[in-house]
Amino acid sequence: MSKIFRIALGIIAAIGGYVDIGDLVFNTQAGARFGYELLWAIPVGLVGIMVFAEMSGRVAAVAKKANFELIKDRYGHRLALATLVASLVLNVLTLAAEIGGVGIVLTLFFDGPEQTFMLIGALVLMAACWFLGFDWLERIFGYGGLALLVFGAAALHFGPDWHALGDGFVPHGKSASLYWYFAIGLMAAAFMPYEIYFYSSGAREEGWGEKDLGVNKANAIIGYSLGGLLAVSLLVTAAEQFLPAGVNPSQLGTPALGAQLAFGETGLVLALVGILFAIGGAAIDTCFSAAYNLAQYNGWKWGKKAGRPRSWTISWMACFVLGYLVVSTGLDPVELTEYAVMTSVIALPLTFLPILLVGGDESIMGRHANGPISKTLGWGYFGLICIITVAAPPLLLITNGGSG
Repeated sequence: MSKIFRIALGIIAAIGGYVDIGDLVFNTQAGARFGYELLWAIPVGLVGIMVFAEMSGRVAAVAKKANFELIKDRYGHRLALATLVASLVLNVLTLAAEIGGVGIVLTLFFDGPEQTFMLIGALVLMAACWFLGFDWLERIFGYGGLALLVFGAAALHFGPDWHALGDGFVPHGKSASLYWYFAIGLMAAAFMPYEIYFYSSGAREEGWGEKDLGVNKANAIIGYSLGGLLAVSLLVTAAEQFLPAGVNPSQLGTPALGAQLAFGETGLVLALVGILFAIGGAAIDTCFSAAYNLAQYNGWKWGKKAGRPRSWTISWMACFVLGYLVVSTGLDPVELTEYAVMTSVIALPLTFLPILLVGGDESIMGRHANGPISKTLGWGYFGLICIITVAAPPLLLITNGGSG
């Protein structure tokens, strides 16, 4: 049982990264618009984040460095500061959307003003971060998010067209800008910077050493595979139910209808519970990531297991306050997250390059340095990350944020 609990870091990082508020709508919109045709983009991003998560965890265990500590070491002051500012802005925007998402789900459960439930959701998440240990945050939000597996059961329940589904894992090279907007978005969602910051800092929180490299690999493979499976399930369910009906799942509650159509009220409740824990976990990932980055850049003591250092604690609490203030202006949480996903690509190369450089440095990593496969996949995916960074902003403008 203890070994199962130790995989919780990978599960909360993966579910929070793959199934936050934007991804819930993004994946279902891709299925509702293009059927199975964009399935291929999910495993492409999945393998990439597995490679970098495993690498960042291995670096944290062997070199005893979290990701932003690597950025501070590898870049000059100005470039590190620019990376910090970009990551903090993106984290606050993403956190705002996730607080909004929690409020929307609570409204669907209890019926009332969304803004009131957004405030309640923010306060509950802050209380959880204050009172719960890091281990229990991982377990509660990571395993609570597994209720989203109801979408996998729903996808099978409706009897997918297996030939068409298999064909969807092969890119068809369409030239339509909207098609590539969603393809790039599905891949970019896998590489959200806050995921890797949280994962590497979480490894340091857990006190990982060389003896934990097996746990690290299991976290990267099992945790992110679950996230990828959920993303595929959401897309397939939307392709089966929303595409034929001409439904545009642009609201957070719409994806849950796919589970309700399969299993009635039980399916709906499971879907909403899974969404609530997944978005709540993503909010914690994002908030802690911002606080980790700020503390690591400034050389502060940080972490739940370090006795709640004052500067670090004030940082994550301030992030929650800022996030709530942003979403309280009335901005649509779904649109806010989609824009955050597509603009986060600006920080991707600077986020992932230090991991790749240190992971391959034998003077630091010794016998645990990247081998031929890790090097090939790492540099190959870094090239893809650079392409995504260049392609995403123009597609965001051309398609008006995916609205066509």
